Amino acid sequence: MADEELVEEQTEQEPVAEEAEPERLLPEQPLLAAIVEPHESATWVAADDEWVVIVSADEYHSLAQAAKNNGFDTFIDLCGVDYYRARPRFEVVLTVLNYSEPMRLRIRSGAIGDEPKLDSVTDVYTGANFYEREAYDMFGIEFVGHPDLTRILMPDDWEGYPLRKDYAVGSVPIQFKDAPKVQ
Repeated sequence: MADEELVEEQTEQEPVAEEAEPERLLPEQPLLAAIVEPHESATWVAADDEWVVIVSADEYHSLAQAAKNNGFDTFIDLCGVDYYRARPRFEVVLTVLNYSEPMRLRIRSGAIGDEPKLDSVTDVYTGANFYEREAYDMFGIEFVGHPDLTRILMPDDWEGYPLRKDYAVGSVPIQFKDAPKVQ
């Protein structure tokens, strides 16, 4: 009988409440919070006078637009990065500036795949035009929606992307003085 009561007690336990997801941590700085909050994938890091927001490729363009709408209207820089063994391998770093609240913002986003793609931000920041072309030319990162995504530094018939870490650079023998002659 005691066993039956024990079994009955075990089956009549209250259902376990599902754990609620932890509340998303937002920046205390209201300007940055307004940019980060609508973007689910956005994470952020604060430094002295600079904020870094890391966002997924699908939210990259909308976060850049949100930054522009919130006073980050000065384009500073855009560059590509090849982390080679990391995933995602390629990343784009966009740097913008807000003069009214002296603040710099870096937006980092991974470009996925061996043929990496990311939305162009030239419609948001016109100054990104040549920088996106350079990242395309040197790393092979395609900026979808770019008005003229052509090579800017390398000849048009150049094969490969010279700043990728797996790019074969070749070699030229160098003769140093006082060294035996190379045959």
